[in-house]
Amino acid sequence: METINIHEAKTHLSRLLARVHAGEEVIISKSGKPYAKLVPIDLATKRKPGIAKGKVTADFFEPLPEEELDAWES
Repeated sequence: METINIHEAKTHLSRLLARVHAGEEVIISKSGKPYAKLVPIDLATKRKPGIAKGKVTADFFEPLPEEELDAWES
């Protein structure tokens, strides 16, 4: 993980983003102290259709008990 100063980060942001997109992490420092960290985001995995098939029953559509309704309202 490389540490760079904020001026260099502003000057070379596009290059830094390309490196981060490739999986690298970069620390940005201000006055020699760590200030921020650039990290790649975790892309969500694709959803698998039918994962809850057979698990949703008619009870799903019944009203909630009063205790639970009260918890949601408070």
